[in-house]
Amino acid sequence: MSGLETKVINPGTAADPLTYEEAKHLARHEDPKVRRALAARKDLRPEILYFLSEDPSPQVRQAAAANTTMPNKANLKLAGDADEAVRTDLAEKVAKVVPKLGADARDTHRDTTHEALKILARDQITRVRQILSETLKDVADAPPEVIRTLAQDTELAVAGPVLEFSPVLTDEDLLELIGSGPAQGGLAAISRRAQVHESVAEAVTATDDVEAIADLLANPSAQIREETLDNLIDRAPGIELWHAPLVARPKLPAAAATRLAHFVADNLLGVLQERADLDAETLESVKTVVRQRIGEDMPKVEAGGREGGGTYSPDAETPVAVAKRLYEAGKLWEKVIVHALNVNDHDFVLTALTVRAGLPEDVVQKVFSARSAKGFVAVAWKGGLSMKLAVAIQQRMARIPPAEVLGPVKGETYPLSEDEMRWQLEFFGDQRSR
Repeated sequence: MSGLETKVINPGTAADPLTYEEAKHLARHEDPKVRRALAARKDLRPEILYFLSEDPSPQVRQAAAANTTMPNKANLKLAGDADEAVRTDLAEKVAKVVPKLGADARDTHRDTTHEALKILARDQITRVRQILSETLKDVADAPPEVIRTLAQDTELAVAGPVLEFSPVLTDEDLLELIGSGPAQGGLAAISRRAQVHESVAEAVTATDDVEAIADLLANPSAQIREETLDNLIDRAPGIELWHAPLVARPKLPAAAATRLAHFVADNLLGVLQERADLDAETLESVKTVVRQRIGEDMPKVEAGGREGGGTYSPDAETPVAVAKRLYEAGKLWEKVIVHALNVNDHDFVLTALTVRAGLPEDVVQKVFSARSAKGFVAVAWKGGLSMKLAVAIQQRMARIPPAEVLGPVKGETYPLSEDEMRWQLEFFGDQRSR
């Protein structure tokens, strides 16, 4: 290898400057490795780089495409190159240049760069278009025509990033895209945007795209009109995917919270009842609905214990009355108490424990006030309930610290002896007179 060739290829000497004549000679070198190394240099005259952009070797043209000093006209030519790798490297380079094209950039320089982007945005290879989308998705100065082209792409990998993040897309653009039908999954990407105005939110809900509407509901910045939210709640009972985001919606109207309480799952009822933004009246309304649901899940029994049409209605019966009625009918099952615990109806749980254990109400209340793990275990045992439920009550209702929760031994066995549990009940019973 001659000294001149070493000067180009050897990393130790690659920084040595080349004369114009040396560069011109190397650009015609028979070894493509030499020409490729030359095409990667940043100190060549524009005409040499342009010449290398037309090299017969794809590897040489790829190095030229990645060179940030490549003349704009050469970039424009490479945008239509037959080799995919060349266009991919060019897309990565040109897209990164866009944010640097400030107002002081020459019009011709900016226009040529944008023209190259337009060509690449219509490239037949998805990867080329995807690179542009991912690189330009949050660039405020990206050319609008290019962004709209990418947003209309049939591949979600291309359309998704700009649909979800691009600040270039206006509400008018988004409405037009929604109307024409974006790539599958594109509506969901629009629903996740950092800001979704009412008109766009309305258009998304009108599509009946279940997944997109779920993402819209889960987006705290999405502006959804109250009447639109009401309409979605009307449709929501049979669409479980919407339940969690509906319960978590910010500034949930009082009427909406009460309506949701009629059909969301037990775990979501707990979330609904713990919302800090609901006033006392709304929380009481939600609690009423929750108890109605518990009543509907309970067996239908008459006051005399016979099965019939009588059901639990919180407007007509207190938790104590319901628990006693069910107990007398032999229907105050553990699963009924578990259901009440799941929806945070602690009043009913305490009442049910009292009735099943046959203890005075204030004894069980003292156990709860004392946050006594042993006391709860003793009450559950006396009521004939499982140790699993005793643990759940300690954790979820009494809020006993994890390190202090009494768990079962050897499977589901109570951790205390019967004598110890009787002593606990006697102890809290004695507290009544103090």
